[in-house]
Amino acid sequence: MKTNEKGSFLTMPACTVIVPCYNEQESIEKTINLFRTRLSKPDDLEFVFINDGSSDQTGDLLEKMTAGHKNMRVVHHERNGGYGSALKTGIRRSHSEWIAIVDADGTYPIDQLETLIGQAHDVDMVVGARTGDDVTYPLIKKIPKLFITAYASWIAGRKIPDINSGMRVFRREIAEKFFHLFPDGFSFTTTITLAMLTNHYDVRYVPINYATRVGHSKIRPIRDTLNFFKLIFRIGVYFSPMRVFMPIASTTFLVFLLCLAYDVLILNNLTDKTVFLFMFTAMITMFSLLADMIDKRLR
Repeated sequence: MKTNEKGSFLTMPACTVIVPCYNEQESIEKTINLFRTRLSKPDDLEFVFINDGSSDQTGDLLEKMTAGHKNMRVVHHERNGGYGSALKTGIRRSHSEWIAIVDADGTYPIDQLETLIGQAHDVDMVVGARTGDDVTYPLIKKIPKLFITAYASWIAGRKIPDINSGMRVFRREIAEKFFHLFPDGFSFTTTITLAMLTNHYDVRYVPINYATRVGHSKIRPIRDTLNFFKLIFRIGVYFSPMRVFMPIASTTFLVFLLCLAYDVLILNNLTDKTVFLFMFTAMITMFSLLADMIDKRLR
């Protein structure tokens, strides 16, 4: 509990719910009504709605729907900064130990938000994994997500049911430690997932349902998929370099052995290609060991 300058206690909400909004005029009224009707104690929560430079009526609707509700605040971005940018603004403006995030597009089950918050007290992050009984997920997103999740699970060293769910609850102080890593785009959730798992924080996954969104998706499948892979590689190098570089070194070492056998048994000569492969393997291995040592010392 925090105190003001005079020493009296300030009322602190149990959790701050951050809702990023960008051109969500078709769904935002319904989402806010669901917060009021589906949650048993909505007044115990702080709600921060981030109007991320919307070009439609989202900002006006937010002001209208939150007027008179002291636990609901609206923050306006003058221009669209991105999903991650909106969440970072919300975290900065929050007043709680716990942060919950949920989208405004009607895809996530609002009535399960309190379940996630209730399970967060003995862990560091609770993620609503979109693996429930009623999950509607476009095929164009499902296929690349399988590869992204498999690669991220390898980097993290544990199975990840849902790498980028937009409904989760986490400790604010832990998120602030990785603030410098969080991107402004859709990769915020992927980054915080890998940052926490590779640093051995306690993350719990709870199955939730997932509905068809209201309005148009802002995700661009090809570009965003490539960005996800690039991000996972970067986070892997940052927190788990051995898992990123050792498979590369192992592969080149195997190719080196094959080339060496060919040179010795067939050509009776050591070629430049074989020497290069050996040097490249040694370089990657040494780089991996050095990066891992630096990572452990910094931790």
